[in-house]
Formats: sequence, C-alpha cells, structure tokens
Amino acid sequence: MSILSTGAGELLGQLNKGEISSVELTQLCLDQISAHDDQLGAFLHVDQEFALEQAKSVDLKRASGENVGPLAGIPVAVKDVVCQKCQPCTCGSQYLKGFIPPYSATSIEKLQAADAVLLGRTNMDEFAMGSSTENSSYQKTYNPWNLDYAPGGSSGGSAAAVGARMAPLAVGSDTGGSIRQPASFCGIVGMKPTYGRVSRYGLVAFASSLDQIGPFGSDITGTAALLQSMMGHDSLDSTSINKPAPDLLTDLDKPLDGLKIGIVKEFQTDGIDEDVLKATEEAIGVYRSLGAEIKEVSLPHARYGVATYYIIAPAEASSNLSRYDGVHYGHRAEEFKDLTDMYRQTREEGFGPEVKRRIMMGTYTLSAGYIDAYYVKALKVRRLIRADYDKAFEEVDFIASPACPTPAFKIGELIDDPLAMYLSDMFTLGANLAGIPGISIPAGISSEGLPIGLQLLGPPLEEARLLRAARMFEQTTDWHQKIPELAAQ
Repeated sequence: MSILSTGAGELLGQLNKGEISSVELTQLCLDQISAHDDQLGAFLHVDQEFALEQAKSVDLKRASGENVGPLAGIPVAVKDVVCQKCQPCTCGSQYLKGFIPPYSATSIEKLQAADAVLLGRTNMDEFAMGSSTENSSYQKTYNPWNLDYAPGGSSGGSAAAVGARMAPLAVGSDTGGSIRQPASFCGIVGMKPTYGRVSRYGLVAFASSLDQIGPFGSDITGTAALLQSMMGHDSLDSTSINKPAPDLLTDLDKPLDGLKIGIVKEFQTDGIDEDVLKATEEAIGVYRSLGAEIKEVSLPHARYGVATYYIIAPAEASSNLSRYDGVHYGHRAEEFKDLTDMYRQTREEGFGPEVKRRIMMGTYTLSAGYIDAYYVKALKVRRLIRADYDKAFEEVDFIASPACPTPAFKIGELIDDPLAMYLSDMFTLGANLAGIPGISIPAGISSEGLPIGLQLLGPPLEEARLLRAARMFEQTTDWHQKIPELAAQ
C-alpha cells in the first residue's frame, strides 16, 4: 500500500525525521492525481512545476539546517475560492474563467510561511453555492468511495482529493456545512473553526457573515496542524478575532476528563438514514465507554435553521455578487444594446442556475416591502439560535450529532430538487448561524460501503478542546484508517 495511505500527522513526522523528502511526497501526490483525477475530477488546476519547486526549497532548507515551518514539505490542495497570487481563481464559475488574482489571501500567505507545498486548485460548486459539487461550471467531482455518488459540496473537490489521497491536507470554506458535509461523504476529517478564527481576506465572498475557511485532513493531527497554521488575527479582515491563536497540538493526545456530551432532542427526527442513526449511536457509545456523560439538550429554534439560513445566505450572496457586472473584471457579454443590457446579458451568461436562483431569492427578501418580513425576522431568529447554543453549552462541553442525515447521495439524484439538497445541511448550518466551531470525523460505513461522519460542535473559541475530543474518538476507533480502493491503487 502506498505511503499516501499514511495519516497526514504521521507524514509530517516522517518529513521532520527525514524518512521521506518533500519532493518524494509531492511527486507521489502528483502521480496519484495523474492516475485518478481524470475519473474523479477533484482538481481544476494543478501546477506541477510550482509544487515541486516549493518541495525542493523546503528540502534544501532542512538539509542546510535552517528552521522550517510547522507544515514543512507537506502537500496541501486549495479550494478554488481562496485567492493565490499567480494562480487561477475561478470559484467554479465561467464568470471568473481566466482570472488570476494579483495577491494572495492571508490564509495562503500563512500556509506559505509554514512551508506547505501548495499543489493546486480544487473543484467546487459555483461561488460555493451547492452541496454536491455538481454546480461547478467546469466539471463534476465524484466520490472516491463510489464514482456513482457525489462527494458533497461546496468543497467537494478538496474533500475528494484528500479522500483519494491525492493530498494529505486541503483547504476548504464552510458557509452552511461546505467542509463538514463533504468530509462526512468522503470519509475524512473536516473542520469549521469559530467565525473570525481564520482571516477571510482573499476568500471570495458568498455570505460574509457565515463564510469561514477551514481544514480537511486524513486524520485529526494533520487537520489540527493545518488549522494551527492558518489561524490568527488579521487587520485586513474587520471580522477577524483579535485574540491569540491557541496551541492546538501540544495537548492534542491528552484525553479530556469529565467530558459532557449533549444529544439534541430536536435532531432526533424522521428522515435520518438508519445506517447514520446506528453509526451515531455507536459513536456516542464510544464516548460513553471513555467516561463521558451523555445528556440530552434542547435547541428549540433549531427547526427554523434551514429557513433562516436560506434567507440570510442568499440575501448576502445577492449583495456580494452584485460586483460582478462585466465592467471591472471577469466575463463580459460580447453582444449587447446598451449599458443595462450589457449587465443583463453578462450576468445571464456568466452565472449558473443555482447562483441565479440564490441571487433572485436574496434580492427578493431584501426588496422594499419584504425586508422586514423576511430578512430582518431571519436575523432575529438567528440570534435566538445562537442563544440556544449558548444555553446548551452551559450544560455540556460539546454537542454530538450526525454530520448529515444520509450518506452520500447519487450524482444527479437531488440536482433537480433544491429543497432536498438544502436539507442535507440540516445538522451543519446551525454552527454557521451561531458562529461556533464544528468538526466532522469518520465514524462508520453504510451498508452500501459509503462513509458516515459524526459531527461535534463546541462553544466559540474552543477549537483546541474540540480537537482533543475528536482525537479521543480517533484513538479508540479505526474508521479514519479506512480508505477507498481508488486511494490504495
């Protein structure tokens, strides 16, 4: 079996011990991409020459005794929504085809300072709007466990790349579950940090009060190392939290004593797949065996979460995407009658169906006569949802739930049923509305051989303890070691 089957944390250890060079590891990842990405569709752009240059530079620094960064030499894939200087950034949209950012996002600069090797740009639902990576304007991405199934979205390319071991780590963004849902579908770790923990400067905006950059990894240790490298205050982002970034790694392997885990009464509803229910119950049993107290908690406004999210997120998207007018950059229609017609034709040609749907929804809820009835009311309900989480965390340390109500669905199964697609985020979007951290960890395999993820949610700024709780489960089980056949070839 390939060394790529080794967890990201162990790979970092092997790099630091000199047991493998960055060039060797990077070449193995590039070979894996060459062998399988034609059928998987995880990447939109791979810069082999640049990746190997970065890897060679890290190896030279090590050989000369220079200090190297915490991610020194490990390959990282990047969702095509985070700007990287001199690399394409399309957001999965024809609108930005050929766009090359003149600057890098703060998160990218931090990764480069940590000596990560940036492999390339991963596929995504257009402007991060979707839950299956079928809404990309360029290609579909397929689930590495079964190519008939979706990898989740909108960060499906990043999740599929890690799931297929084309990269040990990847960067994603999570607006309503776009890291945790695909992590669950692809059998890997995916984490959304507290809103403001990672700078959004250079992240192309979907819904600014919900968007958050976060890590994917093949194990908890690698995921923690990637998040550690991206966190920190950034004066270029007015929503960045002005507090020191915590140490996520030193105590990662130390179990938490007196752990209290909450089970949400309102999440115990019809419509959850039987395999998901069983895997979740067994995962809770693992925590119980480790000495955790399991307690039922209530989130009384959780049932309004989907409706609240799909008012606020499209409203912010409508505002954010108004900048794409064909004047400054991006696509512009070739034929038009006047300025107004140029705007109309440009946006008609440049945006895909799901983006248009959400722009229209958002514009409607912000329009005169409806803003108070919809948008303002949604903001009030959002505050109630946050208050529910605050109250629950007075009783428990973390909340456990399925990451998704089902395992991965088939490609094409939900694409014509937007509401059913939206409901796949029913357990994840509450964390975005409340601004709290959440993580999905591998916790089972369905009867059809598809991964199932367990979600843990924590109080704001508790990433370190949340990762320790996740690591307790990982140390006790072997779900994170199971990989698709494609990854082992």
